[in-house]
Amino acid sequence: MLEIRHLRTLLALREHGSLVAAAGDLCLTPSAISHQLKELDHWYGVEVVNRRSRPVQFSNVGQRLLKLADDILPQIHITQSDITRIIHGQTGRIIFSSECHSCFDWLMPLLNQYRQQYPDVDLDFAPAFESNPHELLQNGEFDLLITADPIALKGVEYFPIFEYESRLVLSNTHPLVRAEKVTVQALAEETLITYPVDKHRLDIMSHLFIPANIQPKHIRTTDLTQMLIQLVASGRGIGALPDWVVKEYEQKGWVTSRRLDCIAPQGLRRTLYAGYRSEEKEKNYFEGFLKQLDKFSQQRSQYYSS
Repeated sequence: MLEIRHLRTLLALREHGSLVAAAGDLCLTPSAISHQLKELDHWYGVEVVNRRSRPVQFSNVGQRLLKLADDILPQIHITQSDITRIIHGQTGRIIFSSECHSCFDWLMPLLNQYRQQYPDVDLDFAPAFESNPHELLQNGEFDLLITADPIALKGVEYFPIFEYESRLVLSNTHPLVRAEKVTVQALAEETLITYPVDKHRLDIMSHLFIPANIQPKHIRTTDLTQMLIQLVASGRGIGALPDWVVKEYEQKGWVTSRRLDCIAPQGLRRTLYAGYRSEEKEKNYFEGFLKQLDKFSQQRSQYYSS
């Protein structure tokens, strides 16, 4: 019966040209190599390798077995490597979901770094912004949720990523840029340009307008952050975005931002969390992502505190 060890022996003989050298490569004795070749000769009824020639010569049957070895052994090696990675948690899949449209600005570079360490882990995103993401996370519809509103659910944990400030975004010529104080009543006279999500998931709605029992004059939505900025910059309305997003466009001179100190002296401050099922931490590749997320969190804190 042909076995993998025979194929490896034939490749070693082709590479080294002698039984002694092949035996040394395979950590066998020359007699063990000779015994394997006799087995092949017996099974096929012909001489597979001419052991008397220097270097050894392969018969037509031997050449065909070499081709089989060239085809099969690399696949066996790949499969064994894949199995090792699976056993040690180096391969798998992480599906992400986010309640934050603008989180991709920092999340995508983080995922690119993660791919370098875990190239065999498939990273994917849930197809849309869900209305009940926490329950879907708990039920295994996806594996990690970016949210600013953690909900206590059985089997779900939340990792604080970083604190941010949600800032009022205005055109550079908007009267509120120079106003001594921004009030809720003044903001209620404006068109609020925001993302198309439930109003309770918008920082400015859930922490300013809804508690004051006031609604903006109009609400206009867009999926794209850059379009939101352009609409604000052209005087079509106002917006509210996380500080890391506003900073980029403010530095370009497109818009001006202000602290929402009508909510609190320190403005509207939130913490962003990564939610995940507790059982996922047992997977090496998932624990690796949490460690990278923690490293990112520490680096960001050091950057903003310096």
